[in-house]
Amino acid sequence: MTQEARKTGERPGRTRIGIDVDMRAIAPFVALALLLLLGMFVNQNFIGLNNLANVATRSAFVAIIAVGATFVISSGDLDLSVGSMLAFVASLMILFLNNPLIADPTLRLLAAVAFALVVGALCGLFNGLVTTVGRIEPFIATLGTMGIYRGLTTWLSQGGAITLKSSDIQTLYAPAYFGSFLGLPIPIVVILVVTAIAAFVLYRTRYGRHVVAVGSNRDVARYSGISVDRVRVIAFVIQGLCVAVAVLLYVPRLGSTSATTGILWELQAITAVVVGGTALKGGAGRVWGTICGAFILELVGNIMLLSNFISEYLIGTIQGSIIIIAMLVQRSLTRKA
Repeated sequence: MTQEARKTGERPGRTRIGIDVDMRAIAPFVALALLLLLGMFVNQNFIGLNNLANVATRSAFVAIIAVGATFVISSGDLDLSVGSMLAFVASLMILFLNNPLIADPTLRLLAAVAFALVVGALCGLFNGLVTTVGRIEPFIATLGTMGIYRGLTTWLSQGGAITLKSSDIQTLYAPAYFGSFLGLPIPIVVILVVTAIAAFVLYRTRYGRHVVAVGSNRDVARYSGISVDRVRVIAFVIQGLCVAVAVLLYVPRLGSTSATTGILWELQAITAVVVGGTALKGGAGRVWGTICGAFILELVGNIMLLSNFISEYLIGTIQGSIIIIAMLVQRSLTRKA
């Protein structure tokens, strides 16, 4: 028996196998599983496929926005304007659809989709330039643009609502939210596609590695030859595109928007990212964890609606508590790592 084997108490011929598990990566999925078990005890209808599909569908808006927020937060920034941006982009899209300049409903709808994506990307670009070129802290910069987008939405709607008028376009556009593909609701399909693309970009491309490097240490990234400002601006553009994709699902669902659309969605998106295991200080991004975090938030609300334990009017309070608990858990796991 070797001296090392004597110290460890192992027998000859046996090899000790160590498994390196990142608890911050698996914790959201463990929490999701426990939440599903809790829901089963609260209401027998909770675990039904119809209920879970409805939960996943309702989480689509926040989940897609949160995917973009994963890039921004992983790069060390923060975007507080996403809720107001969604309301602004949705308002412009509906106004575009109400304009009879393009007579054919199909062409008008396609043009409106492209228009919404461009506007979303430009809003993200504006946020990124204000933050990087203006050298303003992202918290303050996006707090300002949040007011700008919300104010413009209020002005466009004149304090009321902007409603999609054309019944032909409503009929043509409705399947984008209420339809299905291969048995799955369209919003769930969109979530999977957007997340898969985002995961590929973040984990398999040079830009994704640069995002993590910039979020970890900007000075080191800059000395390594990475264009830090460009990486950060692109992250904000990705955020804007994700907001626009969420708009493409939001408009056919309700067919209208107002100055109150998307209020506090920035809180939900950030909470989903943090619950999903992405470090709020940057340097680590977990896209699939973000989707898990968005599902957790929606499941919490669903359990509250199906039970009589807690009032449904306390959903905002519960979500705020979740982000504090998630930050405490992250800090605890970081200390142990």
